[in-house]
Amino acid sequence: MQSTQTNAAGEFLFEQVAPGPFTLTFATQGFKTQTTTGELHPGEALTLPNVVLGLTESVSEVRVSADTQIEIAEQQIHIEEQQRVLGVLPNYYVSYDPHPVPLTTKQKFQLAWRSNVDLFNLFLNAGFAGYQQASNSFKGYGQGMQGYGKRMGADTADIFFSDMIGGAIFPSLFHQDPRYFYKGTGTVRSRLGYALSNTVICKGDNMRWQFNYSGILGGLAAGGISNLYYPDSERSDAVVTFEGVGIGLAGAAAQNLFQEFLIKKLTPHAGRNNAP
Repeated sequence: MQSTQTNAAGEFLFEQVAPGPFTLTFATQGFKTQTTTGELHPGEALTLPNVVLGLTESVSEVRVSADTQIEIAEQQIHIEEQQRVLGVLPNYYVSYDPHPVPLTTKQKFQLAWRSNVDLFNLFLNAGFAGYQQASNSFKGYGQGMQGYGKRMGADTADIFFSDMIGGAIFPSLFHQDPRYFYKGTGTVRSRLGYALSNTVICKGDNMRWQFNYSGILGGLAAGGISNLYYPDSERSDAVVTFEGVGIGLAGAAAQNLFQEFLIKKLTPHAGRNNAP
């Protein structure tokens, strides 16, 4: 059996071939093998017609395991924890990734905790408590350092319970994602509707849209818990608590609009380092 390789033009030559029937097999990597048969007569110099090899069918299979998704989510969280409006204000709960993956329970708590211990948020609480002290809000707390400490503690507790319940505990129980997923494409009208609808719907851990039980019930729960540490004269009944949730939803709608149309422009490096 003889074998040879073609030149750059695809030509080949066999010399001193015995007369009689023959079979030629053409094969190369990535193409279908092809055979041709014929008969060589004595003294004949045979020229074969052009042979064209077809491409082989290639099937690529990509497997994404649970461990791989966890690693990708970790990269997404790492990016989100670096997002700051004007380089200062934390903007953790927004995903600019076009292909996000769900967070695990541990990662939801990690994001909520990271938001709570952020130094800028702590300074913001301190400043807000000072404003409340100056305007004598929550008179039951009194004045002086003791009154300021109580106001600072109440403000910190409000954010803590809001983040932990609405951003970690309930999202874990209902298998929902607490983040806002930036749309950024489409008409202004479609993006407007998307931002507003995200106050009452959210993505589940299956990446499908569903009613936002976590955010709404989380607001109710956080409002109810706040009655445990606010002065008696400042505590709200059930009606006021529900009104507070309504105000919270209106605030969330406004925040979503800012996220969709403005905040990305004010957030350095937002969306430039998406996880693979």
